[in-house]
Amino acid sequence: MSAPHTDVEQVEAANTAFYEALEQGDFDVVSSLWLTPSDLGVDEEFHDPADAGVVSCVHPGWPVLTGRGEVLRSYALIMANTDYIQFFLTDVHVSVTGDTALVTCTENILSGGPAPEDGEELGPLVGQLVVATNVFRRTPDGWKLWSHHASPVMAENAENADDGEDPDEETPS
Repeated sequence: MSAPHTDVEQVEAANTAFYEALEQGDFDVVSSLWLTPSDLGVDEEFHDPADAGVVSCVHPGWPVLTGRGEVLRSYALIMANTDYIQFFLTDVHVSVTGDTALVTCTENILSGGPAPEDGEELGPLVGQLVVATNVFRRTPDGWKLWSHHASPVMAENAENADDGEDPDEETPS
């Protein structure tokens, strides 16, 4: 077993590789970073891969996706429909216990939509703030994703913040 600080460094590297593969639209690398039944020593000939060490993913606003096929399909769809995406990770925290690691972070996402029909440039860039939890499992081939859960961070209502009102307080009619 490797030293705890080495585990943390390896998990950080796997987490970074995941986001870099998404930025580059490299489906093969994204796929290789997700846990497979064989990583768990499960013989796929006798077990349904969807039931073995089930991977899961929750994208902001999506229902929970379970099983490698569903999860990887979602990334293929996202990559096919996103012309540009960049992640600036902040507040990254890694915790390793045995063969399981937990990474929490804030994804500061900058993405670009399709180019206007008359232009060759990207569509408008959009920023989004998302908090994410990535669960990794140690395998013979290194740390692999077991679960990814991302939720949007709701921006404070600037109008209510300026006038001192509580945004959760009901306004009398």
